[in-house]
Amino acid sequence: MQNRLVILILGTFFSFSAAAQNEKVFITDKVSDTYAYVDVMKTYERVAAKGYKSVDLFQKLGDSSYSHFKLEKAAEWYDKLFAMTADLEPVYYYRYAESLRFICENEKADAILEKLKTKGTVKKKV
Repeated sequence: MQNRLVILILGTFFSFSAAAQNEKVFITDKVSDTYAYVDVMKTYERVAAKGYKSVDLFQKLGDSSYSHFKLEKAAEWYDKLFAMTADLEPVYYYRYAESLRFICENEKADAILEKLKTKGTVKKKV
């Protein structure tokens, strides 16, 4: 009699725990469906369109556009960045020049590369 009672209790316990795990998975699926992916770059672009200007904002927008091979947009953001300040890391000079070359503004790209050379921090690409 005791064996049957123990088996009954254990069976009941394991069936509840198995059903609870399935419910947790179901709840997790519901929650993940309600959350949406937020595109940060679109948010930054909206902020810039509203007139907010900062070096950090233009660096992020330019870097994102450059890394996604949207070089026309990258040139636009780097142009705004260089209009605000010229005290930037050499990588920004290089990326700006490459973006300008992509949109066939070679003279302006050469001028940016000359500024980079005067900084004295040019490293040759292998």
